[in-house]
Amino acid sequence: MGLPGGRGCGYPLVRQHPRGVLPLQQMIDQPSPPATECGSPGEVRPDRPLRIGAVQYLNTRPLVHGLAAAGVAVHYDLPSRLADRLAAGDLDVALIPSIELFRGDRYRVVSDACIGCRGPVMSVKLLFRTAPDRVTTLATDEGSRTSATLARILLAERHGVRPTTETLPIGAGPGDTRADAVLVIGDRALGSISGSFQLVWDLGDEWCRWTGLPFVFAVWAARAGVDATAIEPLLAAARDSGRANLAAIAAVEAAGHGLTVPQCLGYLRDNLHYHLGVREREALELFREHAARLGLAPGGRATSRPPFTATPHWSNHS
Repeated sequence: MGLPGGRGCGYPLVRQHPRGVLPLQQMIDQPSPPATECGSPGEVRPDRPLRIGAVQYLNTRPLVHGLAAAGVAVHYDLPSRLADRLAAGDLDVALIPSIELFRGDRYRVVSDACIGCRGPVMSVKLLFRTAPDRVTTLATDEGSRTSATLARILLAERHGVRPTTETLPIGAGPGDTRADAVLVIGDRALGSISGSFQLVWDLGDEWCRWTGLPFVFAVWAARAGVDATAIEPLLAAARDSGRANLAAIAAVEAAGHGLTVPQCLGYLRDNLHYHLGVREREALELFREHAARLGLAPGGRATSRPPFTATPHWSNHS
């Protein structure tokens, strides 16, 4: 993948921490909220297994590869819907958009397995009908929250535009909207793009080139009060099993996603990164800073309390 941060991650961005935003390590070191903060709809009972939710896209297959063998049942849904279901107590642990971590003390990270990139990600694309500095309308994929925020950050911070937004429904294509820019994510971003577009951004590559850091799209998180001790090692083991079996996963998944086996393997192996290491945590902190400054973080501003906590035994592998 080239440079230590991946191809395109060699141009560091000088920045300052905005007032009220804590460094990420301080966020991680905060204790988990007490169990009494769980509402009754999501009450965790010892006689019921944890309800686990994961993204239904191809990029998640390596993270869940070993869960079935471990006896873990997984509920699949869109990233945005997983976040809503976790918040509503319908799930206990889920692979949620990283932007959702910034909702105060609602969640804690429970694994160093994640979906990220250190360069081009291929499956998150922003399509332009006009020059980036002339964009006034932006259509965002219904399944997206983190990528939608990332697109708005890049447009605002690099080109000074704050477009109005509309939702591109699941099942609709980029040609179904006349917005100046259209965000597509997941499996439908991997295929051929129809319509007349002047420019295509790979948002993973754009972020890496701009900041010199990786990007984290989704993390495993638990609701406040959920004891995820039993599932934590299973999530890491599933990720490790998936990474060790990428060729087998590609052979099974390629045709269903309109890819050749080599294309599928290349995507899973070269475009995605599955470990939440030191550089990824720094990237999350920077992402939060930008989102908070632009009023795009949940709640529209930086929170006064740390936005998330994590398990204490992080690997220093990056």
